[in-house]
Amino acid sequence: MQDPPSLYAWAGGHDALRRLTEVFYDRVLDDELLRPRFERMSPEHREHVAVWLGEVFGGPTRYTDELGGYPAMLRHHLGLALTEPERSRWAFLIAASADEAGLPDDPEFRSAFVAYVEWGTRIALVNSQPGATPPPEAPVPRWGWGEAPPYSP
Repeated sequence: MQDPPSLYAWAGGHDALRRLTEVFYDRVLDDELLRPRFERMSPEHREHVAVWLGEVFGGPTRYTDELGGYPAMLRHHLGLALTEPERSRWAFLIAASADEAGLPDDPEFRSAFVAYVEWGTRIALVNSQPGATPPPEAPVPRWGWGEAPPYSP
């Protein structure tokens, strides 16, 4: 039996994740709640998020190799004091952007995708609070299919 493809490969690789971040951050900048957090984001932010998601979903380790890995991601969130409504809206908007970006719409992929988004945004929320003391070193998470591997008829 052949191993299932990575979520990265199933999604369509970097190009697909880059489309996702374009659609998503356009929506973020149109959103009254999130726009103040992101209106001054760097021109590279969308690409960096696509690279992060790529590594998380089993693609190349570019975020670790080029952008500092987990410690760098952690530094981006420390002290931001994110709110639950912001976290929830971020998670909703990225999931809602997947269709327009052309990501696979099968239930197995979307389940894994949304599971990571929920987990990752909740970690970011906790780590962003004043006085949070997250571990300073950890690997970038490698997300998989979970309970429902890709469906093959």
